[in-house]
Amino acid sequence: MRARWTVTQPWLSAAIGCFVLFGFAVGDSASAADTVEARKLPMTFSWVDCQPNCRGWISAVGIVTAETPLNFEDFIRQHDLKGDTVVLDSSGGSVNDAIALGRRIRGLGLSTTVGASLPSSKERGERARVSPEAYCESMCVFLLLAGESRYVPERARVRVHQIWMADRADNARGATYTADDLMILERDIGRLAKFTFDMGGSGDLLALSLNVPPWVDLHELSREELRRTNLMTNDAISFARPNSVLDEMPLRTGSDRISATASLGLEPRVTASRPYP
Repeated sequence: MRARWTVTQPWLSAAIGCFVLFGFAVGDSASAADTVEARKLPMTFSWVDCQPNCRGWISAVGIVTAETPLNFEDFIRQHDLKGDTVVLDSSGGSVNDAIALGRRIRGLGLSTTVGASLPSSKERGERARVSPEAYCESMCVFLLLAGESRYVPERARVRVHQIWMADRADNARGATYTADDLMILERDIGRLAKFTFDMGGSGDLLALSLNVPPWVDLHELSREELRRTNLMTNDAISFARPNSVLDEMPLRTGSDRISATASLGLEPRVTASRPYP
């Protein structure tokens, strides 16, 4: 079973956490397994801090639920996030809650990218880093769009599909629908369209998404489509602090991984923060 966009209804919110998501493989099997498991849970936020010249990034992993916008507000109160980057690894979730989260991301002037944040491992002598082998699906794509600047590594997977009722996505053709159901779908498509244009996205993004019904595979956006839809505005991403030497060394991700400090041999570290249920 795969996650679908969900319309906002009280009786649906509990269902969002019950999806089984697509898995993926990376070279770091233990860390990859942890990341895949995290993607099955409600979205959590953590701060990855790298010193001395790197300002770090925000790791956002999991499904957007009704609690996610409030959890992000709680996270904001613990960190000064102005101008930082959100690293997304998510299969989507609630339409209206993702829109609310996306507007908050834009309001803070944050950048967005797709990746799996992997913590440092003293046992294996590895630094904290961002692996580009990650997924941004469904409503995550619109969180990506919320960034003031946006970059998608070549090995990241960005995939889209239609809005659908969460409890009927597995048997969409055989399910029954009421007039109220159709009204809710139409309403949320309208809200999503307004959000898309407010964020600078193109109508192509909506057209590509709304042409993919729940009984076919998600559509993976090509590099050309990522640019045509305005989902990708940059050719690189940097976690450098202003006026640091890293400003002249933007992070290129044609290679297997993004390393915030690989060229300087610095040691990023993950700052522990309490989990958000």
